[in-house]
Amino acid sequence: MSLIHPTAIVDPKAQLDSSVEVGAYTVIGPDVVIGAGSKIGPHVVVEGHTTIGADNKIFQFASIGAAPQDKKYAGEPTLLTIGDRNTIREFVTINLGTAQDVGITRLGSDNWIMAYVHIAHDCQLGSNIILANNATLAGHVHLEDWVFLGGFTSVHQFCRIGAHAMTAFTAAVSQDIPPFVTAAGNRAVPAGINSEGLKRRGFSSEQIMAIKRGYKTIYRSGLPLDEAKLALQAEEEKSPDAAQYLRQLREFIETSPRGIIR
Repeated sequence: MSLIHPTAIVDPKAQLDSSVEVGAYTVIGPDVVIGAGSKIGPHVVVEGHTTIGADNKIFQFASIGAAPQDKKYAGEPTLLTIGDRNTIREFVTINLGTAQDVGITRLGSDNWIMAYVHIAHDCQLGSNIILANNATLAGHVHLEDWVFLGGFTSVHQFCRIGAHAMTAFTAAVSQDIPPFVTAAGNRAVPAGINSEGLKRRGFSSEQIMAIKRGYKTIYRSGLPLDEAKLALQAEEEKSPDAAQYLRQLREFIETSPRGIIR
């Protein structure tokens, strides 16, 4: 029995594994590739040069691989790639990349994307990310692994959010959020570290305490940022068990083009 509903429109040039399920009234374009075990619900549109990996679940009314919402876009054959085991809920929109950036929008694996989320052109998302309902990413946003964005979070274009960072409900992010940091408010400001998330992911008490000390060095010590980075480097030597995480925090700050939330 075919796993493609008879009302679905699948272009004959599309490459779908034989195990892919496609729901009623879904439309899949000619340049789409979908891997084994993925389930595409009813009334979904998948278009553009879009590659979707294995065991993804895309719910009804999602729009995947549409043209960027960018006036400079002139129909270039830009890309969207989605990894494995992602859940993409109702009314999610994920756009292609643009020629003005790397030309590709990327979504890693094991992400949980809730209803009405928008992921704009050229966004680069890692894995194990949760985007709660109505989170909105402008173009060129980078999210590292294990980021959690609360409902109605909005992220300004070109912002970066570091691994294990978290935002509260309705946060408005206009600068970079370092790894492990929790941000809240409009405009978003630092509000501690994501301690509970770190516990759930197996960080030891000593590692979490070292990250807290790193956070206090940046945000509570009163040091200018350059001096805070030197203090972080010294802290790495004192806390060998957490040195990699303190280094991750310091290097993120050193390479932040927009500057971090303060």
